[in-house]
Amino acid sequence: MKLLTSVCLSVLRGVPAITGSIALATLLLSPHSAHAADVVTFSGAPQGEDKLNISAILTFLLFVLFTLGITVFAARRTNSTSDYLTASGKISGVQNGLALAGDFMSAAAILGSVSIAYAYGFDAVLLTVGPVVGIAMLLFLVVERLRNLGKYTFTDVLAFRLQQRPIRIVAATSTLIISLCYLTAQMVGAGALVEALFHIPYQYAVIVTGVLMILYVALGGMLATTWVQITKAVLLMVGTFVLFIGVLYAFDFDLNALIVASDDAFDAEKSVLSPGNFVSDPISAFSLSLAFIFGPAGLPHILMRFFTVPDASEARRSLLVTVLCVGIFGIMILIVGIGSIALLKQNPQFFSDGQMIGGTNMAAIHLSELIGGNVFLGFFSAVVFATILAVVSGLTLSAASAISHDLFVHAVRKGKATDKEELNVSRFASLSIGALAVLFGLLFEGQNVGALTTLVMTMAASANFPVLFLAMNWGGLTTRGAVAGCLTGLFFTLILIILGPLVWVAVFGFDTPVIPYSYPTLFTIPSAFVMAWLASITDKSPAAQQERQAYANQFLLSEIGLSKA
Repeated sequence: MKLLTSVCLSVLRGVPAITGSIALATLLLSPHSAHAADVVTFSGAPQGEDKLNISAILTFLLFVLFTLGITVFAARRTNSTSDYLTASGKISGVQNGLALAGDFMSAAAILGSVSIAYAYGFDAVLLTVGPVVGIAMLLFLVVERLRNLGKYTFTDVLAFRLQQRPIRIVAATSTLIISLCYLTAQMVGAGALVEALFHIPYQYAVIVTGVLMILYVALGGMLATTWVQITKAVLLMVGTFVLFIGVLYAFDFDLNALIVASDDAFDAEKSVLSPGNFVSDPISAFSLSLAFIFGPAGLPHILMRFFTVPDASEARRSLLVTVLCVGIFGIMILIVGIGSIALLKQNPQFFSDGQMIGGTNMAAIHLSELIGGNVFLGFFSAVVFATILAVVSGLTLSAASAISHDLFVHAVRKGKATDKEELNVSRFASLSIGALAVLFGLLFEGQNVGALTTLVMTMAASANFPVLFLAMNWGGLTTRGAVAGCLTGLFFTLILIILGPLVWVAVFGFDTPVIPYSYPTLFTIPSAFVMAWLASITDKSPAAQQERQAYANQFLLSEIGLSKA
C-alpha cells in the first residue's frame, strides 16, 4: 500500500507548476488579441459511430478486473462493522487525501464540468473552483472537531449531546435523500459512458454499473472503496493531464489561439469568456457559489471519510493533499472544456442530426478519442467508469451506514444491536440502495450530471452543514433546533428547486417558473440557521437545559472516549 501511495505522489508532484502558470496565463490573455490558429487534426478521430471499439473495450475490461481484484483483497480483511464502514481508522492522511480527491473528482466533475464548459463557456469555473473553496471550508470549520466527536457518521456528532432517536431519524433521512440524488447523477453518467463504448442500450449499461457497484460495496466495504478511489484518482489525474496537453497541442500551446477558436465556434451570442451563459443573474451565481463552498461540508460520504484516519492531525493532512489534487484537476478541466468547443465542433463524426452522440455529457469522452485514438479512449473511459464506481461506492456506504448505524442500531434497537447484526444490516442496505440507484438512473436518462450534482450540493449545504456547524460551535443548540434546522434546509430546498426553472419549466413544461432562481442556496442556508436558532432559544424544556449544559463538556468527553453514541 505504501508503494502504491508513493507512486501516486510521484506522478502528481510534477503537475502543479505547469498547470498553475497556465491558469494564470488564461486569466491574463484576451480572446480578441490574436487570430485563431489552425486547429491540428488528430489521427485518432473515429471513422464511424457503429464500429465496435475493440481496443477500448479490452482496456476498459482490464481496468474493471483490476479494481475487482482490489475488492476481493479488501473483502478478506473486512470482518467487523468498523472495518466495513471506516476501515477501522487505519487509513493514513495521504492515502485518505487521495481518496477524498477521488470523491471530488467524480463523473460529474469530469463529464459534467466539461459538458457545461462546452455548452456555456467560462461559467464552468463555478463548478471547478467552488469545490476547492469548499475543501478549505472543511479544513477551517469542520474537520478537527468532527473527527474528535464522531465514530462512523456525521450523525454521531449531532447525537453526541442531543437526543439520539429524533436526531438520528432526521439526519439519516437527509443522508439517504442526498445520497440517492447524488447516486442518480453518477448512474446517469455511467449509463451514457457504457452505452457509447459497448453500443448496448442505456438500460443495460445502468444495470451493469449497478451490479459492479453492489459487488464493490457489499464485499469490500470502506477499505476496497478507499483503494479504488486512490487508484482511479491518480489515473484520472494522469488521463486528464494527457487530455489537457492534447488540447494545448492542437493550438500550438497558444492559450490565446485556443480561446479565440472556441469563441468563434461558440453558439451563444456572448463570448465564451463572458459571465452569464450558464447562470444569467447575480443571485443565482452567488447561490451556486455558496452551494459549492458549503456543500462539501454537508455531503455524508465526504464527512464519513474523516473517520477512516487515526486522528485529527491526519484528517487535516488529508485535506491538504485533496486541495492540491482537486485544484490542479479543476484548472485542467476548465481549459479542456473550453478547448473542446473548437475541437469537437469541427468533427461531424461526433454528431448525429445536429446533436452530440450520447449527449453533451459525452464531450470529454469524444475528445479523448479525438486526441488519443482507441487506446486512449479505452484508458480514459475505464478511468471515468472507475471514478463512477468509486464515488457511488462511497455514497452507498454512507447511505448504508445511515440505515444500519443510525436507524437500525440506535433508533430501532436503541443501541443494543450486536456488531454482527449491524454488519449484516449494512450489507443488506447496500444491496437495496444499489437497486434504487439503478432505478433512478433509468428514470433520469439524459439529464446533465453536472446540473444534478449542483442540486445535491445545494441540499447538502442547506440541510446538513448548518446543523453540523451549530452542533460543534454553539452551546445553545437543542434537539428541537437541530431537527427544525435540518428539515427546513432539506424540504425548503426541494420546494424551491421544484418551483424553479430546473423542474417547473424543464421537467413540467410550464412557460415560466414560480421561483425565478435555479439555485436557491442563498435563501435556504440562512433559513436553516434561523430555524435552528429560533427553535432552540424557544425550547425551555428540562432536556434542552441539559443539552446546553453538556456542550462545554462534549470535547472533554470525546478526548477520553466517552459518548452517548
